[in-house]
Amino acid sequence: MTEKRDKDGSVSEDGYSKRPRVAAPPSPSPPRLGFENPLLPLANTYSDDEEDEEFDGRRKQFGVRGGNNGHGVEEEEDDDDDDEGHDQGKRNRLVEVRRDCPYLDTVNRQVLDFDFEKFCSVSLSNLNVYACLVCGKYYQGRGQKSHAYTHSLEAGHHIYINLRTEKVYCLPDGYEISDTSLDDIRHVLNPRFTKEQVEQIDKNKMWSRALDGSDYLPGMVGLNNIKETDFVNVTIQSLMRVTPLRNFFLIPENYQHCKSPLVHRFGELTRKIWHARNFKGQVSPHEFLQAVMKASKKRFRIGAQSNPVEFMSWLLNTLHADLRFAKKNTSIIYECFQGELEVVKEIPKNTLTEKKDIGDDHNGGSERDNTIRETSKMPFLMLGLDLPPPPLFKDVMEKNIIPQVPLFNILKKFDGETVTEVVRPHVARMRYRVTRLPQYMILHMRRFTKNNFFVEKNPTLVNFPVKNLELKDYIPLPTPKENERLRSKYDLIANIVHDGKPEEGFYRVFVQRKSEELWYEMQDLHVSETLPQMVALSETYMQIYEQQQ
Repeated sequence: MTEKRDKDGSVSEDGYSKRPRVAAPPSPSPPRLGFENPLLPLANTYSDDEEDEEFDGRRKQFGVRGGNNGHGVEEEEDDDDDDEGHDQGKRNRLVEVRRDCPYLDTVNRQVLDFDFEKFCSVSLSNLNVYACLVCGKYYQGRGQKSHAYTHSLEAGHHIYINLRTEKVYCLPDGYEISDTSLDDIRHVLNPRFTKEQVEQIDKNKMWSRALDGSDYLPGMVGLNNIKETDFVNVTIQSLMRVTPLRNFFLIPENYQHCKSPLVHRFGELTRKIWHARNFKGQVSPHEFLQAVMKASKKRFRIGAQSNPVEFMSWLLNTLHADLRFAKKNTSIIYECFQGELEVVKEIPKNTLTEKKDIGDDHNGGSERDNTIRETSKMPFLMLGLDLPPPPLFKDVMEKNIIPQVPLFNILKKFDGETVTEVVRPHVARMRYRVTRLPQYMILHMRRFTKNNFFVEKNPTLVNFPVKNLELKDYIPLPTPKENERLRSKYDLIANIVHDGKPEEGFYRVFVQRKSEELWYEMQDLHVSETLPQMVALSETYMQIYEQQQ
């Protein structure tokens, strides 16, 4: 092989591009290392104080400048303020880009897990965090005084990926690695979907294989129960069956205007659940739970069991508030779940005379038979159904009878005629009638009642159809417009179940896979196929129905 020696003494061999000598900017000399490193001038052109990102994590990335003329050197421009004030805070840094890294075979995909928070394992900082692709730990920075640089010298682990920019570097040498064999790691770190893939996702019947050889279905992966977080897992698994909501969150451009961490964490979790190239067959919702704890001010937190109905209501309202546009009070949440009720409230006069604000209570109401009647329309995201009370006494066999009730009987609450009595904020008789049906209808059965001493659970079984729930046969529905057809048929897509005692039990969920119309039972990490007949034989707590189009 022939060699050519230039005036400056650099040598290039045939088949490899020549790398020019890089002059370091004037700075204090670095501490001497115990070994000679031929790439040290390149590594010294930046320090850990001069990283790629500003503190807001959103610095503009500049493309390859004129310095990359086939020499494998990429010139980056940084607009951070320099302490010494060179060139009004502008400085150029040269980072070599190489395809041939001798350490690529040390990458261990088995230990990589990007589901947890992106914090340095030493400094606990979330700025400039890199993941070691050999041991999977997170370290901060890549300059000479950084934790990642120290780890590369102490442990001999050389390959690191920036968790924000997805660039891969070799430390301590400091060059960037450009190799397509690392693309699968980038896809696991940040799953991506094109619009064409999103449209075809419900037609996919292919199983995926994890690194350990186990098979999993994209979209049907188990969620890790970190500590009593099964109420979050069943809610997430149910919402993943709502097609427009899922498709919206699979493409980050749809909500890039939103600054809420909760929205972005929910989007990340959605993409990880439906990703077909995961390294393992389950997902840990750790980052999403941290965002939930912060947004709910620890109303919902790790280690404290909570109610999926309350969590679903809070989550939908919070996501809507974060996603809605200023002029229009609409979002993907309202487009999917919002319906409308007509509420007729009858208040006895004698209860109103005790109130000081009588005038506020019956604005727009009509008086009749010593009652004041108010009619109003209100939007809803879910409908609460009241279960009949269970029998107090045991039967002849000394066993409590578990009663059963058809879903249509408890749906009569919304026929506009059945009276529901309420005592808060004052005694009133209420009548409800549905005036607009949502595309996805959430029903929840009020199983738990709280008294002064403890929480009671109603064990009544609800009989419901899995397919073709026809509402117009049981409750009066609004007449459609001229060119519209009344869509009153619904199919069940998710059914959340509670097992066990009121405050000690656990939740599981039955969900439907649309590509094959099969039903799966999911409880945290356990996912198993089940029969549609088994779905209706459980103490259902919350259901999501999809409108037939």
